Amino acid sequence: MDMPVIKCSGLSKNFGNVYALSKLDLALPAGKIIGLLGPNGSGKTTLLKLACGLLTPTEGSIEICGTAPGQESKALVSYLPERTYLPDWMTAQQCLDYFEDFYSDFDRARAENMLAALGVPGDTRMKTLSKGTKEKVQLVLVMSRRARLYLLDEPIGGVDPAARDYILSTIIRNYSEDSTVLISTHLIYDVEKILDEFVFLQQGQVVSYASTDSLRADLGKSLDEYFREVFRC
Repeated sequence: MDMPVIKCSGLSKNFGNVYALSKLDLALPAGKIIGLLGPNGSGKTTLLKLACGLLTPTEGSIEICGTAPGQESKALVSYLPERTYLPDWMTAQQCLDYFEDFYSDFDRARAENMLAALGVPGDTRMKTLSKGTKEKVQLVLVMSRRARLYLLDEPIGGVDPAARDYILSTIIRNYSEDSTVLISTHLIYDVEKILDEFVFLQQGQVVSYASTDSLRADLGKSLDEYFREVFRC
């Protein structure tokens, strides 16, 4: 059996008396685009931050390609946070320069092509760009690395509907068969067409993990419909 790209064993993370994740067990394979889905406060962002080493577990363990998050795993992971982090004084081209210097797996030509396709001006400072355009720049940077694991936290939440299809097709085109893309989002209707599998989280635990094809075949429902049924208020 191939080694999972992400493996969680009894993984827990608490903040004071609140558990964001509680004894979570999960193994995600290579070569898949997987939706990490759940209501607000279900632990999605916490799991992504644990996977990229920004948080440490309270209990249990998480491994990336067989190793605990650290110096070795960070070279394998490309992370898109929910919030914009690029310095206001940088232009898009300077952001590309920064990533090219910092990451040996960064594909500059790929990034240039994506910026052009999205109509992002390369010589305009980040502080003058709209929130959605800043998010486009961040996604371009993240998807231009040749990583083993892409962690995308709300990658299309702030962009206009016209750009969503291009961004989703970009995600499909720019990952290899030995890589995994893990997407956390509330825009399930928009992303379900590219998902191979989905994970439902609730109160820090996995409540469902299956392929999107099996969901449609066995239940005759779309992922969006199934999500609304499982998490109905």
